[in-house]
Parts: sequence; structure tokens; C-alpha cells
Amino acid sequence: MIRAAKGGPLGWLLDRYVGWKFRSAFRGLWVRGALPAGEEARLVYMNHSNWWDGFILHQLGQAAGWDAYCLMEEKNLRRYRFLARIGAFSIRPGDPASSLESLRHARELLRRPRAVVGLFPEGELRPFGVLPLRLQRGVELLARAGKRECVPVALRYAFFEHERPDVLVEVGTPHPPGPMEVFQEGLDTVVRRVAEATSLEGFTRVVRGGSGVAERWDTVRGLET
Repeated sequence: MIRAAKGGPLGWLLDRYVGWKFRSAFRGLWVRGALPAGEEARLVYMNHSNWWDGFILHQLGQAAGWDAYCLMEEKNLRRYRFLARIGAFSIRPGDPASSLESLRHARELLRRPRAVVGLFPEGELRPFGVLPLRLQRGVELLARAGKRECVPVALRYAFFEHERPDVLVEVGTPHPPGPMEVFQEGLDTVVRRVAEATSLEGFTRVVRGGSGVAERWDTVRGLET
């Protein structure tokens, strides 16, 4: 497997590059609910509907002060191995020995203060909002191995009244490791909730992105509030 190898000059550069890429593509990262904080390590599990999802986890980690890591399919991480420098580590689906090694590595990471291990239990990109989600059992196994609090998080990419899209994040209720039904209900609930949002009301922007033409024009005219 490929282990996470955060840090060093390349890691520092990649942290800033991902931030720049986010600001160039989105208007902002908005959160509803309480992002976990503090020294306790956690498992965060998310829906997976977009190429950007791993980078959104990175930006959430930066905003919340997490030491964030992300489980990634090995064939993809081998192609983009530099992502290990910002916390990616690998698994080979269908390979029991690889899965066991990845679980052990995740358990090691979850012993670190402020560590957050993120994973996408759907296992592949799927259309947003199609419920119930089809989750793989790896999330249950990883939670039991890590013995840490688990937090369901939903990601949605939305256009409202602005030129650029916004990223909406719905944070669910933390829970201890449990059977698959607990993870299914937790993730389905937050995805359903964020899918019903028709505006940014109730969300707090934690990362500011780029502005559109209309917003820049309003700023010039002194209309920005």
C-alpha cells in the first residue's frame, strides 16, 4: 500500500495549491452544523459525487484545524502519488491483504491528536442525492478498528443566485462505531438534508472563494454588504 506522508516542502506547496484551486473554482465553502474540533481523533465519512470531494475534505481540514487524511483507491493514488503528501493513503479493493494493511495504517493515524480519517464508503462516484446510498462495509470495519467517534458529512455543489458555485457541507450527529445500519442512516440523513437546501440560509462560510463579475461590480459601486 501507499502510506500517507504528509509534510515537507512539497506538502507545504500542495496545501497552498489546493487552496488556490478551490478559490479559482468556487465562491465559498459553507457549513451547517458543528465541525468537530479538539484533540480527539475521528472518522469522517462522506458521499462521493464529484472529482473535487477529496480536495473539499482538505479544505475542511484546514478550516477546522484537523490533521486530515483520506483513503483512496491505490490505482488512482499511484497515478497521483504526490497526494500522499497532503494525507492520502491507499487501499486495493477486493484484496484482503491490502485491506488489512490499510486498516492498520488508518488505526495508526487515528492514534494521533486531531487526526481525522476521511473516506467515501460508496466506493465510487455516484450521482448526488440518489437515496438510499449504496455503502460498502469498509466504513464499518474501519470504525471498529479505529474505535473512534464517527461523523457523517454530506457534500453538495450548488448554484444559487451567483455566477460561481458554492460548496455546501452538512455535518451530522457524531456517533460511536456500530453496524452498517447506523452509517447508512447517518449519511442518508445528511445528504437528504443538504439536498433540500434552496439557499445559503443557515450555513456559515468557512472558506472564502472567488467572486463573480456581479459581485465585483457591486463592490466597485459600494453596494457590497
